[in-house]
Amino acid sequence: MDLAVDQSPGTAPEVVCLPMFGMTRTAMAAAFGPALAGAGLRETYLDLPGHGDSPTDCPPTSQAVLDTVCGWLDHHVDAPVLLAGGSYGAYLATGIARRRPELVRGLLLVCPGVTIARDSRDLPDDPPSEAPEGWLDEAPAALHAHLDAALGNRTPTVVATVLAALNSGGPGDATFQEKLQTGPDYALPDENADVVFDGPVTVITGRQDRIVGYADQFRAMRRYPRGTFTVIDAAGHYLPYEQPTLLRSLTQDWLRRTGA
Repeated sequence: MDLAVDQSPGTAPEVVCLPMFGMTRTAMAAAFGPALAGAGLRETYLDLPGHGDSPTDCPPTSQAVLDTVCGWLDHHVDAPVLLAGGSYGAYLATGIARRRPELVRGLLLVCPGVTIARDSRDLPDDPPSEAPEGWLDEAPAALHAHLDAALGNRTPTVVATVLAALNSGGPGDATFQEKLQTGPDYALPDENADVVFDGPVTVITGRQDRIVGYADQFRAMRRYPRGTFTVIDAAGHYLPYEQPTLLRSLTQDWLRRTGA
């Protein structure tokens, strides 16, 4: 499959960025571009199958999506790459590192999914952070419950930034995404495997992320002997849009550790 891609004119090493579920390479560039700015890397932003402008040429399973991304890497890169991902994109990135470590130089995992089944996730049970009255007024009513659970930095400005990201990029294939997310093969078959990846890893989580949490991610650090873990207050599942300055600082530290 030929995935839709945007690439910067930078030089090697290459950092390949995988977006959150339902989001696009355009949204990922808005989230990670400022954090990577000035590093001189070749930045590559992919649309996953059935997302953005990428076609739907594989079955609606996470294994097929992962295989498609690995196939793209096999055909388009000549050396191990840095992999960055948010949420589902980070979930796939960890799967690639387990299956094909020779493709991966380092991992930047932001609010990564660890376990797909929602009822198995260890989520924070603290009450939501305070928010100004009417902070969700500009969001569609259908998104209120999601944003209420997802956001830790609960302001109208953050809501507007997240909505712009959600609405950016190509249209995607809603039917494919629904089948993928609700199907029996949404989880990778080896998601619980304790396979060690010994490259530089940075895991960044939101203290108020009530979508994937932060506790499962900390427990998964046993798989990353060269891993750094950070949990950020006033941040939820859309951390790149909620705390961009902290994301940049932690990303720059990761790049230093990778030798980029």
